[in-house]
Amino acid sequence: MTASLAWQPHPETWLLVSALVIVYVTAVSFVGPKVVPSGKVVATTAQKSCFLLGVFALLLAEAWPLHEIAERYLFSGHMVQHILFAFVAPPLLLLGMPVWMFRGLLGKGLRFEIFRFLSRPAIAFLLFNGVIAAMHWSPVVNLQSSSAPFHLAFHLTMITAGLCMWTNVVSPLPELGRMTEPVKMMYLFLMSIIPTVPASFLTFSESSLYSTYADAPRLWGISVITDQRVAGLLMKIGAGLLLWGVIAVMFFRWYAKEESNSVEPVEWQDFERELEVFDLRK
Repeated sequence: MTASLAWQPHPETWLLVSALVIVYVTAVSFVGPKVVPSGKVVATTAQKSCFLLGVFALLLAEAWPLHEIAERYLFSGHMVQHILFAFVAPPLLLLGMPVWMFRGLLGKGLRFEIFRFLSRPAIAFLLFNGVIAAMHWSPVVNLQSSSAPFHLAFHLTMITAGLCMWTNVVSPLPELGRMTEPVKMMYLFLMSIIPTVPASFLTFSESSLYSTYADAPRLWGISVITDQRVAGLLMKIGAGLLLWGVIAVMFFRWYAKEESNSVEPVEWQDFERELEVFDLRK
């Protein structure tokens, strides 16, 4: 049975994305100038760009054609969708939020305490990898295709877990980014290893693991086993390369900072001491 893609508007997705952009622009334009000290930048160009890219990642995951590919035809499309939710959108959204904005979203009460608990390195590690493991589990995958509320809840859980995990790496708030640069790199290194375990089952399995996609119409003539193996490779290699790319950027930035800090500035007193040695100072 073959299949073809027909365009779908997905107005709910466009409304959500538009709302995020409108809220962000309104906050930067009207709220930021009131809470940021005079002369300080409300939001840098880099922050604005990162936030818009994060929103675009959400749009790409939930709009046509990826939404149709993921939900009706190919598990590999589903995997791309989840990589965008867990590995791409969360760090970009965090990088796009200035300190005053993120602090305002979390507040100082129960909401902040809950997020601080969930973003603790050990808790976030277990939460994030638990979600990654669940997204490979057959009952969860099959239930997502039959229950729209569960599907939405799982996607929100995945984004939340991604935000908690990435907060330890790119947190806008100093009190939430508690790890040093080397520890952050080790943290991401461990994150790149754990997802390869369930992905290996997809890559080397000789039979279909998901009835939803086994019974789905074949898109572009891609077989069930090929689709499943591509999904495993996407998680194992694609997500791994994303994490290793971030580690590489962090390493070179950290190394450059360490090198610059190791060179002490030369002051006039240093010259005076050298002149005294040679008895040249009057």
